[in-house]
Amino acid sequence: MQTAIKFCGLTRPQDIKSAAEAGARYVGFVFFPKSPRNVTMDAARNLALEVPTGIAKVALTVDADDVALDALVAAVPLDMLQLHGHESPERVAQVRARYGLPVMKALGIATAEDLAQIDTFSEVADQLLIDAKPPKGADLPGGNGLSFDWRLLAGRKYWKKPWMLAGGLSPDNVAEAVRLTGARQVDVSSGVESAPGIKDAGRMMDFARALDTGAA
Repeated sequence: MQTAIKFCGLTRPQDIKSAAEAGARYVGFVFFPKSPRNVTMDAARNLALEVPTGIAKVALTVDADDVALDALVAAVPLDMLQLHGHESPERVAQVRARYGLPVMKALGIATAEDLAQIDTFSEVADQLLIDAKPPKGADLPGGNGLSFDWRLLAGRKYWKKPWMLAGGLSPDNVAEAVRLTGARQVDVSSGVESAPGIKDAGRMMDFARALDTGAA
């Protein structure tokens, strides 16, 4: 089975084209002012309108309230909401019910103890993003270029809901990450950039090729 790719943190029209050419299944837009990948709603709308049919458009938000999400959903044509903050299971269920969109909940993993939350959020989210837990005091909840011990996920690929592996992935390590975890979906942001917030078309294609080679 081909591994699905989500290219996250796209900021320019050429990034959409590069993602599509690399076979993206998802593209992500970041709505978090502290991130170098943050985009305005107007910019995101223009980018979303460039996304080819068949590629899901995902909005990454961090502890956004209903006012912010109401404005976002009204302004940008989206297929999924990604909650990347400290949202509780109750909040995830509320967002899912309010907007009628699939919700992906990001979960930070550092040790085996962190895995328990996966079962909890599987009850309320449509998908899960299994990411590296950010360092204490970090400004960004994700996109830090950090990975976790992928062996923690070995043999655990059959959770109740689809899940996506994230955290420090790059063309150099994604094949090994998939081999160790059994991930059927992967998310990459900083690992395919030439500078923070600037996607590199060559690295995006290299990332996709690494997955194809690893699956061969």
